[in-house]
Amino acid sequence: MRVNTGDLPWGGRLALSYAHDRQGKWKGWGKQVQDQVNAKYIQTIGEGATSTTFIDLIDRREDDYLDTSLAKLRVYGWQFDNIPTFALAEQLATLTQNGGTPPAPYVNADDSVYQGGGVRRDLLGYEKLAYELSPNISGFTTGYIHLDKGIGTYADPYDPTPAAFGGSPLSVSANRYSIDRKGVISRLTLRARNHQITGGLWYEHNAFDQANYLYGLQAGVTPRNFQHFYTNPFQTTYSNQYRTDTVQLDISDTWQATDQLRLNAGIKGVSSTNTAHSIVSRKPIDGSIKAENWFLPTLGGLYTMDAHNEFFGDYTRNMAAFVASTSAGPFSSSSQAGFNYIRGNLKPEMTNTFEAGYRFHDRALQLSLTGYYVKFTNRLLASSISATIVGNQNVLQNVGSVSSRGVEAAANWRISSTWSAYGSWAYNDATYDDNVQPLGGAVVATKGKQVVASPKNVGNAELNYDDGTLWGGVSAHYRSRRYYTYLNDAILPGAVNVNLTAGYRINRRFELQANVLNLFDAHYIASTGTAGFVTSDPGGTYTTLQAAAPRQVFVTARAHF
Repeated sequence: MRVNTGDLPWGGRLALSYAHDRQGKWKGWGKQVQDQVNAKYIQTIGEGATSTTFIDLIDRREDDYLDTSLAKLRVYGWQFDNIPTFALAEQLATLTQNGGTPPAPYVNADDSVYQGGGVRRDLLGYEKLAYELSPNISGFTTGYIHLDKGIGTYADPYDPTPAAFGGSPLSVSANRYSIDRKGVISRLTLRARNHQITGGLWYEHNAFDQANYLYGLQAGVTPRNFQHFYTNPFQTTYSNQYRTDTVQLDISDTWQATDQLRLNAGIKGVSSTNTAHSIVSRKPIDGSIKAENWFLPTLGGLYTMDAHNEFFGDYTRNMAAFVASTSAGPFSSSSQAGFNYIRGNLKPEMTNTFEAGYRFHDRALQLSLTGYYVKFTNRLLASSISATIVGNQNVLQNVGSVSSRGVEAAANWRISSTWSAYGSWAYNDATYDDNVQPLGGAVVATKGKQVVASPKNVGNAELNYDDGTLWGGVSAHYRSRRYYTYLNDAILPGAVNVNLTAGYRINRRFELQANVLNLFDAHYIASTGTAGFVTSDPGGTYTTLQAAAPRQVFVTARAHF
């Protein structure tokens, strides 16, 4: 539901919206629940200033779909998910810990879990002041805050609950986190003859706390509500604090050199400092690491040949800051020695992107053709070493580059006043440029291999109809095969997904719409890499996939007042 006030007597405008969502899962058991409230208020201040205030609140609780593997799909089928009862989950957990033959249909006692999911509560707010300092100078300043409290849970069959905490052979393994981000963005634009010069500043402080706890479950008692913020853990696995301070400066000029030629050039600089502090950890890590580059240029041009044809091209260089968390980035090293070893010579990932293309448009037809080349350098990969540092440590290292070359084409055709068609095709040849030798390990022959989770071909086709009263359309999405292993020995076949939409406008205020997703009820892999990627998995046993949902039908009724 959304309410807009229109212009209020004092010149302000207010919009309020609320979404209430309750969904069951299409396989397994559980539900996904979300409530969201948004509010936006715009107020003119004097002659040349406008204030915008925005707040967004989200409360979400969800039971997840379990990750699967190619081997599990072969053995259990596409509907396999949670363990159906708590009693069976306790039986399988006991077998996991002590050995024994699991009951049918389970091949291994830990092939599934009883439940997994999480709770998340977000508050996002900002205050934006847009201003006109003169007829040729305008800008805005935005201050924002994002508070997030979350917990991710799963029924752990490996760590039984102590008798004093309930005695179940299961426990709740919970990753808890909190985010407190505050920042400011400010930009100024100067218009001078054929130039538009824009400069900006972004600063953010991000306080991220991450911890893992084990909570007890009562033996023989089915949990009433598995997804909630638990208290009183019987074990703290780790508890870490991370702080990230980011500063970005940029300036650019867009120059209308002639009536037909527009050029733009700019430069950006970024400095991001990550700091870690371990509160509870078997192998604590304290320290900081910085990713910094003050020369990240961009160049581009647009040539308008006539009212229908234009050519464009651009180049951009960019840098990715390091990730600050326990599970990824430099602080995922297994020890202080491992972190100290890498922080002096670890380089942030960089990209250099070249793009050029052609566009055509008239009243009935729009066409575009784009070619690109992306060079991705200083690729980061976690590896395990034992030669340089005593013990078996997880260490991040730069392992070479990735080259991506591709072509994208799209066309939109207004066939008549009621019919239209759209089609697009993208070809992307993304490969690793180097073999990888993990520190202390053997060479992994990744050179020339296709980048994981990256299909070479993606296509879309749509046919739509709209006469003002009836509307509808059919769309098809194609994706060619992908891999989730760096050696490309685990193949995810290509797939086509077809969707159907139909609607009826009863009058200006009421309308009905029906959507059919996955019209032909196709089986295919929707997501890959949900638990990361591995070097090799010829048997298809690595659990890092999500199966696509079967045919689903949604009916929507809208009323406008």
